[in-house]
Amino acid sequence: MLEKIEELDRQLFLFLNGLHTEWLDVLMYWITYKYTWFPVYALLIAIVVIKYKWKGALIMVSVVAAVGLADQLTSGFMKPYFGRLRPCHEPDISSIINIVAGCGGRFGFASSHASTTFALATALWLLLKDWSRWFVWGFLWATIVAYSRVYVGVHYPADITVGAVGGMLCGWLVVQLHLWLTNRLAGTPISSKYLEQNAS
Repeated sequence: MLEKIEELDRQLFLFLNGLHTEWLDVLMYWITYKYTWFPVYALLIAIVVIKYKWKGALIMVSVVAAVGLADQLTSGFMKPYFGRLRPCHEPDISSIINIVAGCGGRFGFASSHASTTFALATALWLLLKDWSRWFVWGFLWATIVAYSRVYVGVHYPADITVGAVGGMLCGWLVVQLHLWLTNRLAGTPISSKYLEQNAS
């Protein structure tokens, strides 16, 4: 059964990875390059801290913690534990796939790009959705970033699917801990839901 699932995963990867063009190679390279998004992260942190002051800083600390937990789950535990080769390291298919930005580490299950972006999207949505409904678009962004890992040849679809689920779980867990701790320490859970209510 597991072998059949892995074979279906491989066939889906080869199909998706084969849908490439020159201009999309360039676009996906920049989408998948993690440092591309650092200015966006810095701007987001600045905006939230300016709006909510020290409470905004606590929110962003929890968001960063969710991302860190998701990264440890995938890169620190799952990749070395499961030891599943990235497609670009698979001898049977590495010569026929489209590799855009190098191959990266040896193991790929599960995708840390998928886990961290979905953890970020989940934590931001849960903590700040009452300030702005636009944060729901973070899930579309995370999906595009996760898909780019298949496009550039470094992850199977199962890698990004499991990574995304793990990231959302990490985001949810850290937010629950954040709300519980801030409620215990400040008397009110710190999120845009309560901050916006108090401002009105």
